[in-house]
Amino acid sequence: MKSAVVRLTTSATRTLPRWLLLAICMVYAVTGLFGRDPWKNEDAAGFGIMWTLANGSWQDWLLPNLAGKAITSSGPLSYWLGAISLRLFGPWLNPIGATHIVTACLLCISCAFVWYSSYLLGRRAEVQPFKYAFGGEPSSRDYGRTLADGALLILLGCFGMAERSHETTPEITQLACIAIMLYGLIRSIDKPKQGALWWGFALGLLLLAANPALLVALLISTAVLTLVTRELRSTALLTIGLPVLALIAITWPLTAYIALSDEARAYLHAWIFGNIHTFSGSPASALFYALKNLPLYTWPAWPLAAWSWYSWAGLRRAPHVTIALSVISALLILIALQTHETNRLFLLLLPALSILAAFALPTLKRGTINAIDWFALLSFTILGSFVWIVWIAQQTGFPAQIAHNLARLAPGFQAEFRLPAFIIALLVTGCWIALVHWRLARHPKVLWRSVILSSAGTTLMWVLLMTLWLPLVNYSRTYRDVAAQIAHHLPTDYQCISPVRLGDAQIASFAYFGAMRFAFDNEDCDVLLRQDTWDYGAPASLSPFVWKLVWEGHRPADRDERFRLYVRSEHVRKR
Repeated sequence: MKSAVVRLTTSATRTLPRWLLLAICMVYAVTGLFGRDPWKNEDAAGFGIMWTLANGSWQDWLLPNLAGKAITSSGPLSYWLGAISLRLFGPWLNPIGATHIVTACLLCISCAFVWYSSYLLGRRAEVQPFKYAFGGEPSSRDYGRTLADGALLILLGCFGMAERSHETTPEITQLACIAIMLYGLIRSIDKPKQGALWWGFALGLLLLAANPALLVALLISTAVLTLVTRELRSTALLTIGLPVLALIAITWPLTAYIALSDEARAYLHAWIFGNIHTFSGSPASALFYALKNLPLYTWPAWPLAAWSWYSWAGLRRAPHVTIALSVISALLILIALQTHETNRLFLLLLPALSILAAFALPTLKRGTINAIDWFALLSFTILGSFVWIVWIAQQTGFPAQIAHNLARLAPGFQAEFRLPAFIIALLVTGCWIALVHWRLARHPKVLWRSVILSSAGTTLMWVLLMTLWLPLVNYSRTYRDVAAQIAHHLPTDYQCISPVRLGDAQIASFAYFGAMRFAFDNEDCDVLLRQDTWDYGAPASLSPFVWKLVWEGHRPADRDERFRLYVRSEHVRKR
């Protein structure tokens, strides 16, 4: 089966203005990072670890922890970057905003390397459009730039990018490392030494930001890739890339082991083998979760990537297919082997999916393009209108039914009018209306026309949510008020708090907002903070001591969590 012949003229490869592409990336990256608290769940936990490092000792930097609780699910790189940013920019910004600077920078780095990776692949001879007898086809440079624009728009248009890429989690650092790794593999085709350096550099940093299981999966996928793709030579990757990888990857474990041998041995053992066990086989519930959520999370990249693989049937062993597919395959295998229901690895699929999806754009039929456009136009216009209607209900109480539902979902929330947010939301909505009018009136022939509405629509929704709805979302997902209530009921002379069934996000938020001192595996704490569900029974067996309930409560928007604070009233054991 041969690949479809790509027939294009120069007008079809007209690129987006650089300033517009940069503006879209910057607006998307910065919106939603400032003026809010750390959110439940991973966002708050990541911030809490960064806060602990920034205010801790050098031992905390070598063995990252959350208020004393060892964190071994990922390496320390993300937490180092956030803690450094907190120390540098904390005096001028609030600590939360300071850590989000790193998040914005890493997202922009990811976008840049996805663009350049697609550009290099788009210039290759085997993917060039049909050459007409009298000319008129686009140059390889223009064709590559147009495909790169499309890949970036697809990346920004993915539904899963919006929230996950704006959190202070290790996944945003891993996203940047995956994007750099892809660039290194593609660059190594024409410049083996330079590409091997980028590849080794990216994977070395990835190990410091993730865990050995992810690194091993990507190393295996690269080995298979070199066997399948003739253009990719393994010599430079072995002689240059692997030593660079090893040199970067060994720095932290070796330093930690030399400085803190006993503690580091237990920590590194949990980091290596504990994470391997998280990929020991997926139960039915975890696999069903992935099958149910992954298609929506990666929309619209995955159908375009699937069409790209189908339409380039005669070139399925060419670099523009195999390089992205090798990373996608490795990550999908890890997702299928996860033992818990989580979408934390979904984000890492998006760079490779976007690059592969970009090569579907030249082969799409007009009917398919129109269907994608109309779906994006209708869905994002309806969703954007709904955001505005809900905001109006917050401010005015009309429509009454929506205002009543909001009061029921977020009891106690008091809406306030914020002029800057309102102006930004109006401007973004106006830009969306202008873009829709341009698309419908001009009927442009450029390749990226089929994804511009999806990308702009996702950006529209994210900006509207983070301007008009930000106070409501922040109220619903922060632990600030609960932390203040707990801190108010704590004894002034308490020694430490023993947490029971508290998650990392809760520990981080309570330690930051309430300045609470937690201790783990310590029976001598005189305060106990416990999370229960609503079907809580009598505290007959809390511990060998006699405890007094001094406070109980929950976040207004969460009916499942309930916190109970106990103070030890006797220092003798119950008989």
